[in-house]
Amino acid sequence: MLLPDRRLLIVAALWLLLGLAVAVVPSLLMFWQAAAATLLGLAAGDAFTGRRRRGRIAVQRDVPHALPVGTWQTVNLRLSLEAGAATGWLHDAHPVAFRSEGLPLQFTIASGRWLRVSYRISVSERGRQVFAAITLRCASPLRLWLVEETVATRDVVRVFPNFARIAHYTLLATDNRLSQIGILQRRRRGAGMEFQQLRDYRQEDSPRQIDWQASARVGRLISREYQDERDQQIVFLLDCSSRMRARDGDLSHFDHTLNALLLLAYVALRQGDAVGLATFGHPQTRLLVPRKSVATTQALMNAVYDLEPSLQAPDYLLAAERIDGRLRKRALVVLVTNLRDEDDDTLLPAVRQLRRRHAVSVASLREPVLDELLATPVADFDAALTRAAGLEYLQARRRQIALLRHGGVHVLDVGARELPVALINHYWARKRAGAL
Repeated sequence: MLLPDRRLLIVAALWLLLGLAVAVVPSLLMFWQAAAATLLGLAAGDAFTGRRRRGRIAVQRDVPHALPVGTWQTVNLRLSLEAGAATGWLHDAHPVAFRSEGLPLQFTIASGRWLRVSYRISVSERGRQVFAAITLRCASPLRLWLVEETVATRDVVRVFPNFARIAHYTLLATDNRLSQIGILQRRRRGAGMEFQQLRDYRQEDSPRQIDWQASARVGRLISREYQDERDQQIVFLLDCSSRMRARDGDLSHFDHTLNALLLLAYVALRQGDAVGLATFGHPQTRLLVPRKSVATTQALMNAVYDLEPSLQAPDYLLAAERIDGRLRKRALVVLVTNLRDEDDDTLLPAVRQLRRRHAVSVASLREPVLDELLATPVADFDAALTRAAGLEYLQARRRQIALLRHGGVHVLDVGARELPVALINHYWARKRAGAL
């Protein structure tokens, strides 16, 4: 495809102005006709030469085949040219769901050289995403035309929950700086639930830790040291229904939840616990039995990376029956959902069934729009009605949470952005209290 460049448009505009002058000075007619013939010949010759140069530029795209959602990533493009020189613009057909910065890209490449250019994308949708063809618009020799050509290339990437947070967590844990992200590390020397070793008594040890028989044998005080119990099970019961489609920032509640579950799974696996997953509220329910191998994190990502919330309503009781039949060992079941007042019929019976054999925690995501609604001054009657409806919804939600807590269920009522830290702190608290 040929597109007129700015230079051709300027020359054509000057020629039209000359045509207006001919109306005033008829003697300029021959000069105007000669200019038209010259312009037409140059434009035709430049277009012919420009079209013959198509296909000289080779383009390669360099993009990771696994990307974390909710991050900005850089896409690199390598242009190479064997003969001649070229200048123009480049546009990459990235996935429609992604926003980009830096496109289109301007380039100038010399003969026999290569050039690397880049732009940034906002990875905002999980699943299988496709980078399609690359479009080049190269200037013709006289810069009268832009010759458009398409370089056939295709790259498929998989967008996972944000595993980049795992690296950040690991870095902070290595430097003992987890408090910077709100994770509470309460160190308790020798006061865990599972025996680890005998060691010399220290001044800060509790008298209950002293092993008097070992102390009598060696003639000095010996303490027992304990660690948090290992080989326990954490199972995520993930709501994939329509209520998880609400958005908080660039990501949905569902994406925030997957990021949080992935991070907590990594923490639990490092503590020697097994991690599993079960989904509900979706036509394609997925189940990952608890496991503690190093490949569990990757298995979790593969199980949920292309999962999206459905339009169905959640059935908590059916989900509890399914998962209860597959768990042979006591586990901490973490139900992640968004509570509603209409959940009484299935939620409370489901929780009671699970609590017969397992520890149960419920993490309910709170919509930030409600906090904004309550903080907005009431200026008119419509705003008053909206505020009243919001207050009624919040009261119903609080009643639901109170019923769960009255039944012995631990409930986290947090915003989607606070969910990762809240879940990890809750896991530490229950584990160190021996409640798993």
